[in-house]
Amino acid sequence: MKERLLQWFIFVMVIASVVGGEKSNSKDDEDDSYDLRTNDVDEHDDATVQMLQLINNAAMKIVDAPDLSKEKPSDQSQEQLKTDDLDAGDNLQLVKFPTVGLFNYWADMSNDDISVQHMKSDDDIDDDIDIADWKEPIKSLPSSSREEEAEQLYQAGLKKLKSTLGDHLDAYEYFYRAHTLDHEEARAKFAFALLFGLKYTQDIPKAYEIFNELSKKGNPDAHLGMGFLYAVGLHLPVSQPRALVHYVMAAVGGNVLAQLALGYRYFAGATVAYSCEKSLEYYRAVANNVANELSLSGGPLVQRIKLMEELDNPNYNSGIVDSDLLDYYKMLANKGDAQAQVGLGQLYLQGGRGVPIDIQTAYYYFQKAAENGNGLAYGFLGKIFLEERDDVKPDYEKALEYFYKAAKLKNPVGQSGLGYMYLHGLNVAQDYSEALNWFTLAAEQGWVEGHLYVGIIYYKGLGVKRDYKLAVKNFGLASKSGNLLAYFNMAQMHASGIGVLRSCTTALELFKNVAERGKWGGYLMHAYNSYKENQFEESFVLYSFLAEMGYEVAQSNTGFILDRGDVNIWETEKERYVRAMMYWSRSAAQGYAAAQLKLGDYHYYGLGTKIDFELAANHYRQASEQHHNAQAMFNLGYMHEMGLGMEQDIHLAKRCYDMAAETSLDAKVPVFLALTKLNLFHMVNDYYTEFLNFINVLSNDVAEPVGFNWDLYLIAVLFALLSYIIYLRRPNRQPQNV
Repeated sequence: MKERLLQWFIFVMVIASVVGGEKSNSKDDEDDSYDLRTNDVDEHDDATVQMLQLINNAAMKIVDAPDLSKEKPSDQSQEQLKTDDLDAGDNLQLVKFPTVGLFNYWADMSNDDISVQHMKSDDDIDDDIDIADWKEPIKSLPSSSREEEAEQLYQAGLKKLKSTLGDHLDAYEYFYRAHTLDHEEARAKFAFALLFGLKYTQDIPKAYEIFNELSKKGNPDAHLGMGFLYAVGLHLPVSQPRALVHYVMAAVGGNVLAQLALGYRYFAGATVAYSCEKSLEYYRAVANNVANELSLSGGPLVQRIKLMEELDNPNYNSGIVDSDLLDYYKMLANKGDAQAQVGLGQLYLQGGRGVPIDIQTAYYYFQKAAENGNGLAYGFLGKIFLEERDDVKPDYEKALEYFYKAAKLKNPVGQSGLGYMYLHGLNVAQDYSEALNWFTLAAEQGWVEGHLYVGIIYYKGLGVKRDYKLAVKNFGLASKSGNLLAYFNMAQMHASGIGVLRSCTTALELFKNVAERGKWGGYLMHAYNSYKENQFEESFVLYSFLAEMGYEVAQSNTGFILDRGDVNIWETEKERYVRAMMYWSRSAAQGYAAAQLKLGDYHYYGLGTKIDFELAANHYRQASEQHHNAQAMFNLGYMHEMGLGMEQDIHLAKRCYDMAAETSLDAKVPVFLALTKLNLFHMVNDYYTEFLNFINVLSNDVAEPVGFNWDLYLIAVLFALLSYIIYLRRPNRQPQNV
C-alpha cells in the first residue's frame, strides 16, 4: 500500500508541474493541447484538479526527514517534532497530506476497487460531499500504556497456554482481554477460541471476520484460520487452492501448525502432488520445535480415542483412567502400598489418560514411597528437582542427593539422572566418561533414557570415538519404548544418511511421529470431551482441524461424526456423505482397517458415490488381507456367495466365513448362521439339480415311446393316485356290541 501511495503522490506532483507549465504557455498552445484529448480525459483532468485542490485546501505539514545516521530520537523528541512548527531548510523534507481523501477520489475517477483499512465504506460516503469542507478524520492512537497492558496480557496468556499446571483454556481469557485492547496476535488467538468453542460460545462467522481482517495484514495465525475454513468449507465455499495459499503464507510466517498441515498434504498427496522431500522438510521443522520443548519427563501423552471403536466394542480400552480405579489406587497408597504410591506419582508427574499434570500431588506420593526407602521414588524425586517448571527453578543439589540415593539402590532412574548431571556439569564437574558409565548401567537394566543418552554420546563423540552403529543400536532400543528424542535422532540419521542408508520415507515416518506429539495434541481430548457432552459441532470443528494436521484418529472420528449425522451444517445428505468419505479415505490411507471397511460399505450401498460392487469388494479385500478385519472377511464371503462384483464361488465364500470365525470370537455366531444358510441352499441346489436330471431322463426314456398320448397316461396315473388316497382316508366302522 505504501508503494502505491508513493506512486500516486509522484503522479500528483507531476500533474501539478504540468498544470503550472500550461499556465505559462499561450492560450493557443493550450487550445491545441486540448484538441488532442478525448472527453474522457477531460473528466479525468477535472478529477486531478480536485485532487490538487484537496491538497491546497488541506492543512499541509512539512516535517524534517529523520536522519538515519543518528540515534533514534526519544519519545519526547518525537512528540516535539509532531507539535512544533519547523522551518523548511535545505534538508530533505517529507510532505504529509490527507491520503484517504486522495484514494477516495482516485477510486472514483478510475473505478478501481481500492480499499484502505481505515477508509469509510461506500455506503457511508456522501455523493454530494463538498471538497472544500473535507477534513481528515482524527484517529486516536493507542497510548503506550494501553499497548504495554495488551502485550502483558498476551504474554500471560502464552505462559498459561504453555504451563503444566491448571487448565490451559484459561489462557483464552487473557487473549480476550488483550483482544479488546486491539492486540493483533491476541485477536487471532481469540478467534480460534470462537472457532473451536473453547471457553467461549462457538461463533464461526465472528472467527472468520477476525481471520479475514488479520490475514490481510499478514498475520500467520489468521492465515492458518482462513486456510482451515477454506479447506473444510466452514462459512466459506470449499476451495483447496485458496486453502493451500493461506497455509503456505502461514508456514512462511513461522506458524508450526501450518507447517504440520503442509507436511501432511505432501505426505498424503492431498490436493498436491506427493513429495517425500517437501513433506520431510515441513515435518522436520515441526519435529525440531517439539524436540526443543520436550521436558526431561518426556512429551505429553496424546490420547487417541476412536469414537467408532468405543461405540461398537464394549471392551475397547480408551486409555482413560476410570475414576473408581483411581480412587482404589489412592486408597492403597494411603495404606502404605509403595507400588501404588509410585504409580500415582508417575501418573500425576506425566499427566495423560484423563489425569492432568499435578507436580505437588506427584511429589506427595513419591515422598511417601521414599520414606519407605523405595529407589524408584528417589529417582523420580530427583527428576522433579532437576527440571524447571513454570516459575519453579531447578534445585540441582537436591536432585543430586536423590539421584545418589536411588543409584545406591541400583535404580536405573537414579543412575540415568546421575549420568545426565555429569553430562551437563550440573552441580558436579562435567565428566563425559563418568556420564557414559552411569548411562550404561541404566541401559543394562533396560531403562529407556540410559539407551537414549548412550546413543547421543556415541553419536556426538563426547569423550569417546564416534560410533554411529552403537548410536543407531541404542536409539533403536530407546525408540521401542516410544521415546520421542530417540525417534527424533533416528529420523535425523535417516534423513542425512549418517550411520545408515539415507531413507526419506523412514525419516518422514519418524519425524511425523514426533511432530504429532506436540502440545497441540491435547486438543484431541478437548474434542472428545465436547463430543461426550453432546457439543457435536464444537467436537466436529476441533476434530476436522486436527484432521487437517494429519492426525489419523481425528480423521476417523470426523468421518464417524459425519456418518452418524451428528452435525447438519450442509444442505443435502449426499454432501455430508461425500465429506465423510473423504475423511474415511484419508484415515484408511494411514492404515485404519475400520475406515477401509467403511469405504467398502459406501461403495456397496452408494453413500456419497455410485454403487460399485467391484470397488466395495476391493476395499473389503484390502481390509481383510492387510489388517485381518473379521467384518471385511465376512462381507467378502457374502459377495463371493452372491456373486456381487466378482464371480460366484461357494467354496471361496465358505473359506472367507471360516477365516472370519477364526479371526474374531464375536464373528462365530454370524458365521454359523451364514454357513448354515450356505449349506442349506447348497443342499437344496444339489437336490434340485438331481431332480432336473431325473426329469430329463424320464422325458427321454418314457415320454418318447408314449408319443402324443402322454396326457392320457398322466391323467390315469393321477386318477389312480387320487383313488388310493380316498381309500386310505375311508371311515373305519366299529362292530356293534351284541
